[in-house]
Amino acid sequence: MSTTPIIQPGQIEPPSGEIPFIYIPPRDNVFRDRAGRLRQLAEGHVMKDFLLFMAKLSDAQHAALATFPRIPLPTEAEMKLCREHGMPPLSVQSWPRDIAWQAALKKIVADVMPAATPDTRKILLRLQEMDSIALESFATAILAGEFDEMDLGAAPFVAAALQIYWTHMATTLGAQAFGANDISNLCPVCTSPPVSSIIRIGGAENALRYLCCSVCNTQWHMVRVKCTNCESTKGISYYMIESSSGAVKAETCEECGTYLKIMYMDKDPLVDPVADDLATLALDLMMDESGKLRSGPNLFLISTSAIAA
Repeated sequence: MSTTPIIQPGQIEPPSGEIPFIYIPPRDNVFRDRAGRLRQLAEGHVMKDFLLFMAKLSDAQHAALATFPRIPLPTEAEMKLCREHGMPPLSVQSWPRDIAWQAALKKIVADVMPAATPDTRKILLRLQEMDSIALESFATAILAGEFDEMDLGAAPFVAAALQIYWTHMATTLGAQAFGANDISNLCPVCTSPPVSSIIRIGGAENALRYLCCSVCNTQWHMVRVKCTNCESTKGISYYMIESSSGAVKAETCEECGTYLKIMYMDKDPLVDPVADDLATLALDLMMDESGKLRSGPNLFLISTSAIAA
């Protein structure tokens, strides 16, 4: 384990008027590129089989997003009102979900079934047997972060379908549709917490830190050296695995006792906010041993089978 020195808040940020606030990854690339990154990370990894299966799941998400049907979206008047009042227009807590996400789940289950282990097939069969009402209740619990009493083995597949649904809406509306959120550490599109943050490279986004939504894949700007949970600028430290490239670190906060991973594209331009998080569970274990709590979820890691891997 090693720590790195920190800079002062805002030290390398350009003036606020020049900062691109929001970045929505290209619809055709987000899940396809994630699948490729997972396969790259799997080579020689102790969790190779798990990462390769997650690549299959990302492939299934890509296929489902490509054929996602037209669904109701906010009107322009609703979007304008949300921008004026700093309200995310597609809040996971209040937006009326269209049942189309369940069709995406069925497609995902069918696509990953051939690559699943016998135990995972049992989980997928349970999902196929659930009725629409049960699936909606499952989705509500995941989006509310109420993981205690749910079927943890099935949760990542339901989460994968919900990611498709919200990513479809975000990419259909485009970055220009959204404004800043009154709560800066929640997604300005859907109010979900971040899975990780990333330091981008190139163009107007160069060297800027973006939080990465755990549901809709939107990225939004937050200044560096600032806790992504309590927004304190005091007691911020960075930890990494000693033998790693430094492309993924844990940003910790002494004020609230939490951490979130931060990824550096200048160290590795292919880092992915979800894939590289899955591949660096050793860093999570290190933070757990230090007593720090993770502040944002990876919805593919709420499964006990994934944690055991």
